[in-house]
Amino acid sequence: MALATNENLPPNVIKQLAKELKNLDETPPEGIKVAVNDDDFSTIFADIEGPAGTPYENGIFRMKLLLSRDFPHSPPKGYFLTKIFHPNIATNGEICVNTLKKDWNPSLGLRHVLLVVRCLLIEPFPESALNEQAGKMLLENYEEYAKHARLYTGIHALKSKAKSKTGAISESTTALNVDQANTTVLSIDQKNAVSSAAVSVTPLSTTTKGGAISQDQAVVGGGPATGTMVGGSVAVQKKEAGGGVAKVQADKKKMDARKKSLKRL
Repeated sequence: MALATNENLPPNVIKQLAKELKNLDETPPEGIKVAVNDDDFSTIFADIEGPAGTPYENGIFRMKLLLSRDFPHSPPKGYFLTKIFHPNIATNGEICVNTLKKDWNPSLGLRHVLLVVRCLLIEPFPESALNEQAGKMLLENYEEYAKHARLYTGIHALKSKAKSKTGAISESTTALNVDQANTTVLSIDQKNAVSSAAVSVTPLSTTTKGGAISQDQAVVGGGPATGTMVGGSVAVQKKEAGGGVAKVQADKKKMDARKKSLKRL
């Protein structure tokens, strides 16, 4: 497969391209990332970041360069795959720039070509427009042109919002879970405080026969209790049956259900 597609180019050109592509991958030009496909050097893809201060800012534009068999004697053909409103880029994505036409030089490398295309986003040339509407608008009313270009960027090229949105949901969920946990802890603390107050106000009534009992055994579940110890055993009466503990458990079940539903978002 690799040989079949790369046979479209002469061996010496493939060798030179391999070196160039490796260099582009290791030290990419500013704002440009090349996708290297070892199986086919005749089609080269690149993602170009919209330059800051232009209507293309915050956009990522995918483009491709098509190399013919007589490359580098003839220039590659360039196309934008991402829709863009630009005087020098046709509605079908074809790029019109002198470097890829009359100013082509076989000694120019792929790095130079890609940089020229990115510079085109900074400084369009409406005199040689492929998109006549964009060219005319740029010459007559820049603000209107920029508005259209930003609209296209926002619709077709804006960096993915999915991650930031997921992150926001995750952060909200985390905050909500923390709040719920704090509320639950506070609720338990309040109950313990009330129970402690009850213990301090109401003295424990403990009778021992044939053994000893610690006050810890007289308090069950954080609430006061009275115990009578006979022959070393204690009969404990829980005062809060069906009360605070049951409510905390019910609240915890609700919170767990809430967490599961949020995780599915």
